[in-house]
Amino acid sequence: MRAIVLEYLYEWSKKPYQKFLKKNRAWNIPIKKLLQYPNNSLGFHLAAFLLKHSFEVQPKLENHDVFHVLTSTGISVPEEISMQYFLLGNGKKSLYLFSVIGLGTCLYPDYSQFFKQAYQKGRTAHKFYHLDFSKMLEQPLQRIQSAFLIQ
Repeated sequence: MRAIVLEYLYEWSKKPYQKFLKKNRAWNIPIKKLLQYPNNSLGFHLAAFLLKHSFEVQPKLENHDVFHVLTSTGISVPEEISMQYFLLGNGKKSLYLFSVIGLGTCLYPDYSQFFKQAYQKGRTAHKFYHLDFSKMLEQPLQRIQSAFLIQ
């Protein structure tokens, strides 16, 4: 039930968030184009992640999926919350992040250790949440992870 609540809130808030709060530009790069990057690249791994989960590229929200790829975070609700904890530890602050963490912490108190570990991993990584990943798509995924100490 708690996962349904958070998923409903996400679906309800996604469009207004994209339209009114996200100021960045959409990448306008289709999955087919991402698949043309080298097999070890961020772009290729992003395409593989999207295809594996039957996702589409969401305009202005591309970084969110990149964060999944960089941090090797799954898509279950607790994993989504943990990724926001990771990003908070990395220094990111946004309305979306605080909303997910606030609601997620209340609905998933049994995952508090998991969330704490994600936060600590984010603190040990070099700041990366603010990068323009659209310009890094051809870079090897492991090189980016190593350079920013992303575990």
